[in-house]
Amino acid sequence: MLLKVFLLFVCSSFYLCSSSSSKGRTFILQKNVSVSAVFVFGDSFVDQGNNNYINTLGKGNFLPYGKDFQGGKPTGRFSNGKTLPDLLVEAFGVKDYLPASLDPLIKDKDLQTGVSFASGGSGFDPLTTAETSAIPMSVQLDMFKQHILKLKRNIKEEAADNIIDNSVAVIVAGNNDLFLSLPNRRLQYDVPSYANMIVNLVLNFIQEIYKLGVRRIAVFSAPPIGCLPVVRTLDGGPHRKCADKENNAAQLFNSFLTQQVQLWATSYPQSRVGVIDYYNPLISIIENPHKYGFDVADRGCCGTGEIEVLFLCNKLTPTCPNDSKYFFWDGFHLTEKGNSIILYHILQDLLNSLF
Repeated sequence: MLLKVFLLFVCSSFYLCSSSSSKGRTFILQKNVSVSAVFVFGDSFVDQGNNNYINTLGKGNFLPYGKDFQGGKPTGRFSNGKTLPDLLVEAFGVKDYLPASLDPLIKDKDLQTGVSFASGGSGFDPLTTAETSAIPMSVQLDMFKQHILKLKRNIKEEAADNIIDNSVAVIVAGNNDLFLSLPNRRLQYDVPSYANMIVNLVLNFIQEIYKLGVRRIAVFSAPPIGCLPVVRTLDGGPHRKCADKENNAAQLFNSFLTQQVQLWATSYPQSRVGVIDYYNPLISIIENPHKYGFDVADRGCCGTGEIEVLFLCNKLTPTCPNDSKYFFWDGFHLTEKGNSIILYHILQDLLNSLF
């Protein structure tokens, strides 16, 4: 159980074109898509370094994390290089990187073009963040409210409102709830009732984001949690197969999430809210890595790749000779190339949902 607590911290009509790069793909949107800012909420998949500034063990601000980021700079991103938020703002033409909200060196122009409020180890279930000391989703929402107030102090209120109105909010959370808190809630919930409870919390979060003026909201489904390298090691048996229990819970959650978000959106015709399928693109790559240019998709590049994450993946830990051949960077998180391939496969879905 203690190990799981520790591991949780981590825990086309748009004419889309791409060209290969050394780490993945460069995205070019041939149709003009107007995005003023991107605001990201969630867990370690989209934490840009906020955990550096809070009291938690869930940090990635040391090598080899970031070894391929701006010449080898560990920023707290849980990858060797760029994360999904970085690649997304680049694809939208907003900026090259999405900074962490708590970064004390953040520039005023970044306040206007978006930040990430995400925290490694976070989730919607209060039990999740109680055990990981991450920033709860409710607090991330409060941080966004303060961000808007700061915007309105720095620029005219009308200009701030226009930024929020033309922004995109991205929510990537729920994974840690399903991995850690669900087993601890079994006396209160079975899997369907727990999944439904988390979905209701997601809907409440969407509602609050909408009240603050955001009209384009992308909610990522849960990934195939049972296929993450660490979960294979813990629950996949001697052959480290994908763990059916975790994957089945993720699939049930995703089904409820899609149904309920679609229903919510019918009551708010001015919104553009969509669930982005994060599960199937990942499972497709994991099951057919060579098709996507990877040699290894069942373990990470760091150390043995089977268990190393956070401080177990450190500058004394050997890494694979070529991280571009690995889908996973550590036991939970994707390499920069892995993130770029995923974005390539979900971007049209995201555009169709939001524009």
